[in-house]
Amino acid sequence: MLAQWLEDRTGHRPKDLALFELAMTHSSKSERNYERLEFLGDRVLGLATAAQLYALFPEEPEGKLSRRLNVLVSRATCAQVGRDIGVPTQMRLGKQAREDGAHDSDNILGDTVEALIGAIFLDAGFTAAEKVVQRLWVAYVGELERAPKHPKSELQEWAAANDRRPPVYALVGRSGPHHSPRFVVEVSIPGAGDARGEGTTKQEAETAAAETLLEQVKSK
Repeated sequence: MLAQWLEDRTGHRPKDLALFELAMTHSSKSERNYERLEFLGDRVLGLATAAQLYALFPEEPEGKLSRRLNVLVSRATCAQVGRDIGVPTQMRLGKQAREDGAHDSDNILGDTVEALIGAIFLDAGFTAAEKVVQRLWVAYVGELERAPKHPKSELQEWAAANDRRPPVYALVGRSGPHHSPRFVVEVSIPGAGDARGEGTTKQEAETAAAETLLEQVKSK
């Protein structure tokens, strides 16, 4: 149940549940979706995080505070926060979007988390939204350079930083019954290497492949 999940994972008890249903709805599911809430939540998150950093690091110059802020409000960090609290289990996606792995997309997960912050702001005001941000981002606030990233995002960043073409993922195997399939995915970066991963979903296999290739390229 969405209301119970919200209270358990964010500490916020919703007054207007429809706001949060909207925050979890992707455009592939309905024309009424999270996009406007995401626009709002992005600004609320930025202000709440900036205020927190200003208070926590009174001796730091603006440049260092800005670097911390950029990490904390980045799409990768928002997506990781979403995974931490189980947002993928609550997202409302169209059939094709779900099959394509939208529930594990950094962009879509990050947008959904921002929409959630926007919904809390409309439901209970800035102070309530700020408390949720502080609670959900507490593990990342002390990180100076970067927050933990999803393996696929990290691999893509490695490729860009090393003047390589983006990773290419290919489904190379599928086995098992329809209700319990196993997928094998190969990821490759020209000139850097390739690796395979397995999982119960294509997205899980892609993540496993990305983790393996990351280990390979970092060990060289």
